[in-house]
Amino acid sequence: MAVYAIAFIAFSIDLAKRGAAAARAADEPGLVTDGAAELPVAERERVGALRVASATAATPRASGGAGSGETPGRSSRWRSATADGASVAYGRSPALRVGVAMTVLAWLLHLTATVLRGLAAGRVPWANMYEFALTGTLIITTVFLIVLLVAKHDLRFLGTFVSGLVLVLLGAATVNFYVSVVPLPPALQSAWLVIHVFVATASVGFFALSFALSVVQLMQSRRESLVASAKAAKKSFLATLPDSSTLENLAYRVTIVGFILWTFTLMAGAIWAEAAWGRYWGWDTKEVWTFIIWVVYAGYIHARATRGWRGSRSAWLAIIGFSTVLFNFTVVNLFFKGLHAYSGLL
Repeated sequence: MAVYAIAFIAFSIDLAKRGAAAARAADEPGLVTDGAAELPVAERERVGALRVASATAATPRASGGAGSGETPGRSSRWRSATADGASVAYGRSPALRVGVAMTVLAWLLHLTATVLRGLAAGRVPWANMYEFALTGTLIITTVFLIVLLVAKHDLRFLGTFVSGLVLVLLGAATVNFYVSVVPLPPALQSAWLVIHVFVATASVGFFALSFALSVVQLMQSRRESLVASAKAAKKSFLATLPDSSTLENLAYRVTIVGFILWTFTLMAGAIWAEAAWGRYWGWDTKEVWTFIIWVVYAGYIHARATRGWRGSRSAWLAIIGFSTVLFNFTVVNLFFKGLHAYSGLL
């Protein structure tokens, strides 16, 4: 947790530097700054054109400073066009590199702790709330790091939100949910414990990333609306991030992956219930909330794909969806009784 806290601080410092870069660009209209280079107006206009093209083609573009020789595509600099056509170049930040490095180190320590818990228990480490939180937050960090490697967009700015969320969840689990290693109840002594719960935690990892993207999307959308309405919009780190449309598309794609995994979770749970209790569905509280989560995300995908729900409405649906996931993990486990009451807490 201490290493995650360092990563969170480093990412937060990076956001502060992004805000300073945006403020400097506003104070010096003829320049675009990334903290190391100054670009003339012609370069800013060219970068803005590249960003507009990338928003249309859903393909990121980045270009180096004048005469830098950098090729368009994934680059050490990320330039984001603002709603009024301005552009802020940013990306070369020591704090950002420290944040990513500390996140990787925290992930390694987190993985070690999870494996040791499993070895101590002699089974997979996700049979109660504490173990599920331990494994779930590990998966969230894993998904974030994998996305950083494979995504065409530079999503390191999400580090503040992801490391902060993992830190809060780990802290709450350690303080409130910790239990010693105990034997498995008979119903959990099945291979489906490995399959069903692991896929569920992987799904939660993608939903968490979608949640973070949707929160940033709402913030970016509000800023763009202020600029579009000629109201004064405070120059902040948002000026260095992708536009709200790009963030929305990324959140949608991540949600699709999470939804597929959650669908399998629902199906695997029904198969496991038949093997353990002789019925596929029994309207147990946990089963009902698993289905509610599926319905919320199915509604999100359907509304966006067929009903044209874009912008803030789709972002709020994604946020509501992750809220139902957290409700299922906390409130349902703690306050509702049923066949799935495996919190491990007395």
